[in-house]
Amino acid sequence: MALSDALLPEFDLEMKNTRRTLERVPDDKFDWKPHEKSTSMGGLATHISNIPNWVSYTIGQDSLDLAPEGKSLPSAEPAKSQSDLLNLFDSNVSKARAAIAEASDAELMKNWTLLSNGKQLLTLPKIAVLRSFVMNHEIHHRAQLGVYLRLNDIPVPSIYGPSADENPF
Repeated sequence: MALSDALLPEFDLEMKNTRRTLERVPDDKFDWKPHEKSTSMGGLATHISNIPNWVSYTIGQDSLDLAPEGKSLPSAEPAKSQSDLLNLFDSNVSKARAAIAEASDAELMKNWTLLSNGKQLLTLPKIAVLRSFVMNHEIHHRAQLGVYLRLNDIPVPSIYGPSADENPF
């Protein structure tokens, strides 16, 4: 079995669960923060919606410099509404899924390097980057968004089992 064929079912499941969580973000809570040091709900949800876009950077390039010549890459513009958020997420997931499906085992086993101002931060096989910096990162922030939802009395979806609000079993 090809590596991409093994990865896609997990990717599809995690993206489905992420979308269900993003669907809960109400337009009137985009500016809400649990703490002054925290990212806003809309900012966090936008970040989550953009993470699948990293698949293209990982598969299509052999490295990414977060601060080329000492200048940070521009931040994504925060979504303004749930509709914009879901459209962004769906578009990024569609492109990511296509990139994974088309990637050969040889490409997925090639090393990928993360840099900052030319300094190497890490090097991993692309398949490991997809699992850790894309999917695990997505799962981490999805859970964080679940806490934001809970703190606003918004029902938290069942992901791997029942939540206090949903029991699919």
